[in-house]
Amino acid sequence: MVVLMLAACDRGQKMNVDMKKTNTPQSGYAPVNGINMYYEIHGAGKPLVLIHGGGSTIQTSFGTILPLLSDHYKVIAVELQAHGHTSDRNAPESFEQDADDVIALLKFLKIEKADFMGFSNGGTTSMKIAMRHPAMVNKLVLVSSIYKRAGMFPGFFDGMEKTTINDMPEYLKEAFLSINKDSAALQTMFEKDVLRMQQFVDWKDEDLAAIKSPSLIIIGDRDVVTREHAVEMSHIIKGSELMILPGDHGSFIGEGLSAKNKSKIPALTAAVIQEFLDKQHQ
Repeated sequence: MVVLMLAACDRGQKMNVDMKKTNTPQSGYAPVNGINMYYEIHGAGKPLVLIHGGGSTIQTSFGTILPLLSDHYKVIAVELQAHGHTSDRNAPESFEQDADDVIALLKFLKIEKADFMGFSNGGTTSMKIAMRHPAMVNKLVLVSSIYKRAGMFPGFFDGMEKTTINDMPEYLKEAFLSINKDSAALQTMFEKDVLRMQQFVDWKDEDLAAIKSPSLIIIGDRDVVTREHAVEMSHIIKGSELMILPGDHGSFIGEGLSAKNKSKIPALTAAVIQEFLDKQHQ
């Protein structure tokens, strides 16, 4: 979710994980819908798109798990509007616009269909991709994501009305400023992330039920997304699978803010994701 929910997590030991590389990744910018969208391509095989959480970058969300996945797939990791390396536009952020931006990037790269894995807000964007561009979606991995306000821990949206840049974890601020040294850009990104969550409106169950792609839903047992919400999503998305792991918001994928030093759980998570993506679905 947006940065405040990350701040609410057990911080643990913040890990600056260097991605192990067997090959130098390809990186670049794509001109999509009025922004220059940054992407990285790691590994080879069938395409898997990674979509980060609010206030985050490729590295902060996926620095641990990306090299585990790129051993098996052509991983295309993106940075969304106003985040990390990607430029901004004179318009608010929206999940719909992010979905369209990611699809435009894939068309720029001449990729006709892919699997999608989104963390937090990135998972909500992934669901929007499946709704708006179903022909481009093979499978979904939805990590700590919501489609209704009630899916968040009590008080989250009340907190959104009061939050300021001072509530943003220093780890995420430093990660942004290491890429883009413009503190005004950081402030703008934060404000757009917050506004999106303040204005978040529940989706209808039938909207979620429209997703036909095989989906793996993952949360932690101490996540900021409730277990009840994840179970509800698993009932509505036909044929989906649900995994609840020990951990808080993102620790089980090694997300940088909540990662636990020397934890083996991200490797377990990657193995389950691989099995899900590789198996045949009816």
